Amino acid sequence: MLSKALLRLGASAARHPWRVIAAWLVAATLAVLAAVAFGGRTADSMTAPGLDSQRAAELIERAGTGQEGMTAQVVVTPLDGAATFFDDDGARTALTRLQAEVKRLPHVLGTSDPAGALDAGGDTAVRGGLVSADGRIAVVRVQYPDQSRLSAEDLDALVDLGDRLRAELPLRIEMGGNLFYAFSDPDGGASELIGLLAAAAILFLAFGSLVAAALPIGMAVFGLTVGVATMTVLAGVTEVPTFAPVLGSMVGLGVGIDYALFVLARHREYLACGLDPQAAAGRAVATAGRPVVFAGGTVVVSILGLAVANVPFMTVGGVAVSIVVLTMVLASVTLLPAFLGAAGPRLGRAGRIGRALRAGRLFRRQGAAPDAVPAAGWRRWIGHVSRHPVPYAVGAAGLLLTATLPVLGLRVGLPDDGSLPHSRTERRAYDLVAEGFGPGTNGPLVIAADPTGDPGVLDRLVGAVAADPGIASVAPTHIDRATGIATLVVFPTTSPQDKATADTIARLRTDVLPTAIGHGPARAHVGGAAASLSDVGQRTSQRLPVFVAAVLAMSFLLLMLVFRSILVPLKAVLLNLLSIGAAYGIMVAVFQWGWGGALIGLEATVPIVSFIPMFLFAILFGLSMDYEVFLLSRVREEYLRTGDNGTAIVEGVSRTARIITSAALIMVAVFLSFAVADDPSTKMFGLGLATAIFIDATVVRMVLVPATMTLLGRTNWWLPKWLDRMLPRGPVGTDDTDAESTGEAPRPRLVDR
Repeated sequence: MLSKALLRLGASAARHPWRVIAAWLVAATLAVLAAVAFGGRTADSMTAPGLDSQRAAELIERAGTGQEGMTAQVVVTPLDGAATFFDDDGARTALTRLQAEVKRLPHVLGTSDPAGALDAGGDTAVRGGLVSADGRIAVVRVQYPDQSRLSAEDLDALVDLGDRLRAELPLRIEMGGNLFYAFSDPDGGASELIGLLAAAAILFLAFGSLVAAALPIGMAVFGLTVGVATMTVLAGVTEVPTFAPVLGSMVGLGVGIDYALFVLARHREYLACGLDPQAAAGRAVATAGRPVVFAGGTVVVSILGLAVANVPFMTVGGVAVSIVVLTMVLASVTLLPAFLGAAGPRLGRAGRIGRALRAGRLFRRQGAAPDAVPAAGWRRWIGHVSRHPVPYAVGAAGLLLTATLPVLGLRVGLPDDGSLPHSRTERRAYDLVAEGFGPGTNGPLVIAADPTGDPGVLDRLVGAVAADPGIASVAPTHIDRATGIATLVVFPTTSPQDKATADTIARLRTDVLPTAIGHGPARAHVGGAAASLSDVGQRTSQRLPVFVAAVLAMSFLLLMLVFRSILVPLKAVLLNLLSIGAAYGIMVAVFQWGWGGALIGLEATVPIVSFIPMFLFAILFGLSMDYEVFLLSRVREEYLRTGDNGTAIVEGVSRTARIITSAALIMVAVFLSFAVADDPSTKMFGLGLATAIFIDATVVRMVLVPATMTLLGRTNWWLPKWLDRMLPRGPVGTDDTDAESTGEAPRPRLVDR
């Protein structure tokens, strides 16, 4: 049985703590060294097999035009407010020097030449999209090779050049492009520190001991080091998306500290019963460790289920995050009991500061045990909800359904640089380009055409695309002589994140291009970053119902196996779905409608990033199962002990309430620390996760669960006799074997016939 194996593992780690700690130190060192020696950089390949944008990318790569590589743009305007590039020789000379120095940077394949175009005439520069119509703004577009041949040093070289030239030239210089997106330092370092500090404060208030607060933090840091280093090694083998390290850190810190908290709480209970530290650690891992393994496994399986979307970067991102979660589960059942054994009996008592806090502020009743008052307070609340289940169930469900309503207006898309803070040069470059050339210039589309067998198709294609009302301009066609493949860079009239841009892409594909090409052998496809994200959004939206159904079915079956019940897992699945739906609704209200966006530093409304809803569902459903398993395991223990459903609900929920609340506060603090990052995608992940966990641990666990379980009565634990015989014993279970393995008295199985 799992519990017996965990008992032996936890007890052995507690008896030989320094060996285990040394082993983890060696593992962390080796992982970091491997990451340095063999690791790679994260990269974003927002494509998927069979998408039109992917076919366009394949044609562009065949043509060898270089347009499949990375790009940057340097946007300049004279510091003199009255000067223009048309009539100011000093500004034009400075522009010439800037373009020449940018072209000499390492790995630059080529640049546009606005100064050369100006020499041919102002109208030529304007028609080429290199200088604005008023002559105030010029753009130097920089072409790099593909990301695999570049590094952060290329971005640093460009930024350093800009810093130097700002002091030497009479120009305001701003920069942007996907080179910045690929190699800018990801958000997360400061957020991780803030999250750790908040978690430490909550742990100290929960346990009243600096030692008890430090152990989960130390375990999480060890696990995160090994997990993220392993993710870096994975990036050396395949393309790991740029959001994976940030998301892995976010989820890893949250689940790692949470898992440690539940094991530590059980350990202190056993110490209070008089067990020695080694035995208490083994018993804690055998009891609380079982839900940790189950919950962590559920998170991993849910995340790996992203493969059904058939979007490679999402699949690899899910694998990368799963590595961190698995590392945290392993640390919880090996490294943490080693810490517990090394700490000895000190964990069974609060420190002087903790005792003072508890005696003077939190616990007023004379003679009460440290945990008695909060347990009594929760017992009164759960008892109150259980006595009035109908109004609480209806009210809480209505509240969550109301919060879910904004989901009806959910719109996926790509937040562009216009959503970044004004303090970022990418945002200032975006604003200058939009001001001088129109918002669509910030998100050009690339049409790749193979005119095989139809030499006149290119003229028809250019004319038809230019005539579309959603297209502002079309750059000169580039034709590869070797392959005959043509590429057209077209600029929409609307910004990359605007819904009208997605409509333009759809119209080009379904109407404009087919009409221009006809039934001949020629073919054309629409690519570019905006098109790729639009395609990925459509595919994930199509696959989301299948993914959700698969995760719900899996969770139902696992919970039925664990709790030997039909209605308990059905209720759990529905309530978790409610909390996730409410989190989606709040995200739409904040990011698309702008409600409270300023509180997290959001300066403009943005669509929801196309792949985030599916990713969030996978992670949130797995995390919400954590609390479900921990809470219902305790409720079922009480039910098997007493046979009384009402008593089991009150005792089970109240005994886990303080730990679940502390765990939820830690997760919310960690996730919210990421919600204030600059990148909108990181904000969405942080706010979505924090909101769902908060709702799950409060409205769901402390109101809806006791209310609905009270209404269901003994039918909570109903399981047909024939099904009970078919099901194997669950991995978390509360059967006799598990009880014997942990030294607890066997309890009867109750199956309704």
